[in-house]
Amino acid sequence: MSYGIHINGRPFADEPRAGQCLRTYLRERGWFGVKKGCDAGDCGACTVHVDGEPVHSCLYPAVRAEGRAVTTVEGLAGEDGELHPVQRKFLDAQGFQCGFCTAGYLMTTAALDDEQLADLPRAFKGNICRCTGYRAIEDAVRGVRHTEEPDAGQAVGRNLGAPAGPQVVTGTARYTFDIDVPGLLHMKLLRSPHPHARILAIDTAAALRVPGVHLVLTHHDAPERLYSSARHEHPTEDPDDTRLLDDTVRYIGQRVAAVVAESEAAAEEGCRRIEVTYEQLPYVIDPEEAMAPGAPVIHDKGPEARIARPENNIVGEVHGEIGSVEEGFAAADVVYEETFRTQRVQHASLETHGAVAWYEKGEDGGERLTVRSSTQTPFLTRRALCALFGLELKQVRVLAGRVGGGFGGKQEMIVEDIVALAVMRLRRPVKLEYTRPEQFYGATTRHPFTVHVRAGARTDGTLTALQLRVVANTGAYGNHGPAVMFHSVGESLAVYRAPHKKVDAFSVYTNCVPAGAFRGYGLGQVVFAVESVMDELARRTGVDPLVFRELNIIGPGEHMISPGGEEEDLEIASYGLDQCLQVVRRAIEEYGGGSGGRASGPESGPESGGRSDDDVPEGWLVGHGTGMSMIATGPPGGHFADATVKLLQDGTYDIAVGTAEFGNGTTTVHKQITAGALSTTVDRIAIRQSDTDVVRHDTGAFASAGTVVAGKAVMKAADDLAVQLLEFAARYVGAAPGECRLTAEAVVCAGREVSLKELFQAARTAGRELSADGHWGGSPRSVAFNAQWFRLAVDPGTGEIRILRSVHAADAGKVMNPMQCRGQVEGGVAQALGATLFENVRLDGRGEVTTAALRRYRLPQFADVPRTEVHFMETSDAIGPLGAKSMSESPFNPVAPAFANALRDATGIRFTELPLTRDRVWLALHEAGRSR
Repeated sequence: MSYGIHINGRPFADEPRAGQCLRTYLRERGWFGVKKGCDAGDCGACTVHVDGEPVHSCLYPAVRAEGRAVTTVEGLAGEDGELHPVQRKFLDAQGFQCGFCTAGYLMTTAALDDEQLADLPRAFKGNICRCTGYRAIEDAVRGVRHTEEPDAGQAVGRNLGAPAGPQVVTGTARYTFDIDVPGLLHMKLLRSPHPHARILAIDTAAALRVPGVHLVLTHHDAPERLYSSARHEHPTEDPDDTRLLDDTVRYIGQRVAAVVAESEAAAEEGCRRIEVTYEQLPYVIDPEEAMAPGAPVIHDKGPEARIARPENNIVGEVHGEIGSVEEGFAAADVVYEETFRTQRVQHASLETHGAVAWYEKGEDGGERLTVRSSTQTPFLTRRALCALFGLELKQVRVLAGRVGGGFGGKQEMIVEDIVALAVMRLRRPVKLEYTRPEQFYGATTRHPFTVHVRAGARTDGTLTALQLRVVANTGAYGNHGPAVMFHSVGESLAVYRAPHKKVDAFSVYTNCVPAGAFRGYGLGQVVFAVESVMDELARRTGVDPLVFRELNIIGPGEHMISPGGEEEDLEIASYGLDQCLQVVRRAIEEYGGGSGGRASGPESGPESGGRSDDDVPEGWLVGHGTGMSMIATGPPGGHFADATVKLLQDGTYDIAVGTAEFGNGTTTVHKQITAGALSTTVDRIAIRQSDTDVVRHDTGAFASAGTVVAGKAVMKAADDLAVQLLEFAARYVGAAPGECRLTAEAVVCAGREVSLKELFQAARTAGRELSADGHWGGSPRSVAFNAQWFRLAVDPGTGEIRILRSVHAADAGKVMNPMQCRGQVEGGVAQALGATLFENVRLDGRGEVTTAALRRYRLPQFADVPRTEVHFMETSDAIGPLGAKSMSESPFNPVAPAFANALRDATGIRFTELPLTRDRVWLALHEAGRSR
């Protein structure tokens, strides 16, 4: 009897493989809206309906679907293409950012009854979103519309929906692996079981005998060239300490060999059959121990590797002093010092790292390596591949589809290199897609920091001295290590005036999973320490914490100085920090300025950030706290973007810009900028991006540069094209350029309307293309400011914490798209709350990751995240496009200290280590005699 299943109304008779889950069965038949996020039933990205009931298809055996009707997100819409009401709601509210989780949310929501809709925290317990902070999802479910359709030329400052929105809600947006590649082979990686070892021998014979195995790669096949997996415009910013496959392994999980086979199962079996003989070497897990004399040397490399002190496992360091901190402490009435620790955090983007590559014909007729990757840096990855394999740029093409989340984790070349090597050897397409566990032990994490702060102030609240000793654990490889360390002690210190400052900072190798770029790029770790100390100093001098900050923060037009060295191109091109603190002041005043106990205040409904004080049980402790931060846009030394805007034959426009889209919203903003410059509507603008073949150079979608760097390049091109159109139209009709103006579909000159289609034909006849290029080098750079405030309650009997209210003030300059920018802030706050409260990549005594699953790791879910009130300041930046500033990374940074300061206010205890887990809070209360 043959197998039968109906998928979206169509019959399929293909029998599933033994043990095959429904998710892979559906994707193999082209239903790419079903996503892989975890393969463990934790994230909900693979949710589909089976006979109308929502199931996690990664756990549902395909054989059980026999005789049943399966509906995926592609099948929600009507046969006439009319969107399902839930799809329409998510589109109108823009209830998504990267969109990788959206299909799962749509399928879950579409099956909810009235009772379930009344309890969304419970209804969504099986779904995770890493981007939005959940407010946008709730608004979508409730039918709240945010998107607008402004008139021609009026797009900037309005809530335009993402151009890919219709594709996201219908499941037709194409992410990295949402393509069918004929003849595809699959790669799996064998990883090290030891924290530090030398490979003495490796036998691949048994692996090659596995049916379906085509290739096994080991260090014998790898280029000798050393490189960094980190991607920056200037490769010399990072140490060259990595080999594609090495004969020395330096952490548990490092790749040892790669097996390429007809199926993932065959590749996995091949990995199991590889025999490796290791010589185990001494290892070190603690960075302080790693710097000590006699510690095992992890990288014994020469100066060409750009490692500061390999003999001490120090990959990078910075030392500097302004004035004399000892004089500053001598002049202080109060001196406070403390050591703070932050943990490893996983990016946990729902789309894991991966790439698929193949050979194709280039424009010159020759073969060219094409790599499709989930990357934030297509151009830098192409450049790195060419350098590694000795290829010319024209021989390699790198492109990104829609990227399912990044947060800095995809500012690396982690998978593309080994996939490219396999394709070059086999001349066949090869795919490598990380599993969720591999994301934890085979990708990168946020840097764990130990920050010792010593600060002094007079009783009037004036800072006299500020001193930091920072140790960042970069893990087994130094990708991003020196840059993160340097950045961490930059704006975190420069935002405060103090006549005497000193920094000693170290980025240290250990035999642990490597750390890398993560939202905030080191600032979040040090800001947690500095802002906690400012709060404590304020209390000890008797000055209100908000007043204390206002007395000591840098002002408009002041020069930013930190002991790590001045950055000549960094300036305050607009200033909104004072406004941010005023937002916090108003929030505090609504509660009468009270703290440290039960206080009355306004009811706190969904729009005000959480529960009201009336929800607090008797005996709970209530407090509030503030944190603030400053962040530079882009890295020092330049972040480059090129853009082209041109008129097309049908009278519409085309933008070509390199930056990748992964929910950061840059695609929307670039279209808004262009629509404003050309007096048109965004529906008349197409955009090409993230493909080294069709767009010009872009450093990448990181360092909060998508709007202020790539956006400025787009603005320059669009402005130039507008001038060209007016001048050409004026000559065409015999009018003066001043008599011409652009409309959505034409140029009106001296009363005559010339359609853009006609203008295109006239230009073509004249042998001219109406096209303009724009470039921006990312310098000079401006700064953005943020302040976060929490009001919370603590149960002294259990350590449970309830967020009563969450307020965030953001100085983003001219806000290009309030809906999107608000989403960036909310997502940043939610992600930071996860890092503050429970997220922790735990390692055992050998450095092995013990939390390599989402259910062990604990990401914030719908029930965990309050609705944060977001306030934008009234500023306009002199550097950014149309007055805009960055706002992707910065909301993350002040959250942890604001929370810790509120906890201090409620409990009287200064917590110095993250995460602030419930058991840690209860234990501290118990030891202080405040538990019950």
